[in-house]
Amino acid sequence: MIWLIGAGQISYEYSRILDKLKINYLIIGRGKKSAKKFKSKKNVSTGGISNFLKKKPICTDKAIVCVNVENLKSATIQLINYGVKNILLEKPGGINFKEVRDLSNFARVKRTNVKIAYNRRFYSSVIKAKELIKKDGGVQNFNFDFTEWTHLIKKLKKNKKILKNWFFLNSTHVVDLAFYIGGVPIELNSFTKKNSLWNKCAVIYSGAGKTKSGSIFTYHANWQSAGRWSIEFLTSKGKYILCPLEKLFFQKRGSLELKEIKLNYKIDRNFKPGFYTQVKAFLENTDKNIPTLLEHCSMISIYRQIIKR
Repeated sequence: MIWLIGAGQISYEYSRILDKLKINYLIIGRGKKSAKKFKSKKNVSTGGISNFLKKKPICTDKAIVCVNVENLKSATIQLINYGVKNILLEKPGGINFKEVRDLSNFARVKRTNVKIAYNRRFYSSVIKAKELIKKDGGVQNFNFDFTEWTHLIKKLKKNKKILKNWFFLNSTHVVDLAFYIGGVPIELNSFTKKNSLWNKCAVIYSGAGKTKSGSIFTYHANWQSAGRWSIEFLTSKGKYILCPLEKLFFQKRGSLELKEIKLNYKIDRNFKPGFYTQVKAFLENTDKNIPTLLEHCSMISIYRQIIKR
């Protein structure tokens, strides 16, 4: 039986996939209100993970943790201490860099396999882009934009700790994806501009560098202007564009025409994009494309350089 920790909307998305795969699971949530939507489908335990574990249930081999970001670390530590050996942890694994590093060290000592659920790696568009880029001989250079719409984020009424770490909590969705395909940086020069109105954090970003494979990359973002998440990968054949990330476009070398590559979006339409393929890989132990907590942690030094913090 799989333990699904959390009873919010993301947990509901996971439950739909587990239902489809006919996997037996138990939802472990806190409040009775959020758990109501599951009751007609599967067993639900309310009262939180701590109270659940006090009942000394038979330990599961696999768990999916999708509680709110403030409790990702604590919930995962409790599972590790209880003996759960394989955990799919919602991104980014903690509310800040320190939490993730501490959790990574703890999981390593306890010899627990923790994976970080960056589901965009499993978009149909991304899987196809990887396939075509490899066929072309690999990435020569790439660029990406992780602009955030701060005018809308302010309306979400998030606490200051979440706003202060917004890059890590949200922007790394696209940054992780760019480096996942383009390669891990070995050189990086970065620049930022801060704004006191946005929790005294950077709002404009620009930088460039080089990856282990020799690819050159650039990036930018302006959280006070126009823009959206996007990534462009250039090969000897042309340019592959993910904008929006759910779709893939191609511009052939020597042409100005931008063509959308037709894909089978059935899975990404029926379920939250990327989730189904990611969960299936995790359950079947074919999850090499899901970053380990240690791999995720190794990127923190890069993230720190980008945000100059």
